[in-house]
Amino acid sequence: MAATLSASPTYSSAAPQRKSSQSPRVFYNSSHRNLLFNSSFSHCNNTVKLSLKRAGIVVSAVSDSPGIGSYVESGNIADLLDSVKVFDLNGNGIPISDLWKDRKAVVAFARHFGCVFCRKRADYLASKKDLLDASGVALVLIGPGSIDQAKAFSEQTKFQGEVYADPAHSSYEALNFVSGFTTTFTPKAGLKIIELYMEGYRQDWNLSFQKDTVSRGGWQQGGIIVAGPGKNNISYIHKDKEAGDDPDIQEILKACCS
Repeated sequence: MAATLSASPTYSSAAPQRKSSQSPRVFYNSSHRNLLFNSSFSHCNNTVKLSLKRAGIVVSAVSDSPGIGSYVESGNIADLLDSVKVFDLNGNGIPISDLWKDRKAVVAFARHFGCVFCRKRADYLASKKDLLDASGVALVLIGPGSIDQAKAFSEQTKFQGEVYADPAHSSYEALNFVSGFTTTFTPKAGLKIIELYMEGYRQDWNLSFQKDTVSRGGWQQGGIIVAGPGKNNISYIHKDKEAGDDPDIQEILKACCS
C-alpha cells in the first residue's frame, strides 16, 4: 500500500475532484476525540482519496490500501516516530525523525538484514542515487536488528546510502508495518525469490538466523517513506503487503524529487 501525507492544515488531491452539490459532513468518533473525517470523496480512475484531519495533520490515502484503517487507528504517526531511536554503524543512538529534520530523505525499511528481498530493494533504490543527490534527497535504509547485523549488511551490499539499526523494532511498530507467516510465504513472494536468485541475489542465512531476527520469527515486513525537511513532514508512505512488495520506483521519485 502507499499513502501520501501532508502537514498542511488543508488538503489537495492529485486527481481532479468531481464537484458535488452536497456539503461535506463531519463524523465524530468518541473513541478518537481529536479525529475528524470529511466525507467528501473524489473518484478518478478507481482512486479514492480520504481526507483525515488530526492535530493539524492531513492524510491522503491511495486506493488498494487494505491497511488504511489500521493506519488511522495508529494515531499521530509523527508523534509516534518522534520517540523512536535508531543506531548508526558506530553505535550512536539517533532519534529517527532527526534523519529528515533538516533535509528530505527516502527511508527504506528492510524486512531484516539477511533478507534477499532487502538486498534487491537496496540496489533498486541506489540505482537512482544520482537523481536523489541532484535533488538534495538523502537515501537511508533501516533494518530491524543489531548494529553488527547492520554493519554486515552494509559491507556485503556496498549500499550507497546510510544504514541504521532498529534493535527494538520501534519504528516498525510506530509505522504499523505488517508481520506474520502469511505475509512472508506467498505465491508472489516465492516467484520473486526465484527471480532474484536467477539475478544473482542471495539470502544471508547467517544473518537471517541470528537471535535479533529469529526472536521475532523473521516474519516482519517493511516499507518506504519519504519525509522532511521537518520532523512532522512525512509526504509519502508505502507499507509492504507481503515480502518483496516494492512500489514502482517512479512513484517514489515523484514523491521525493518532482
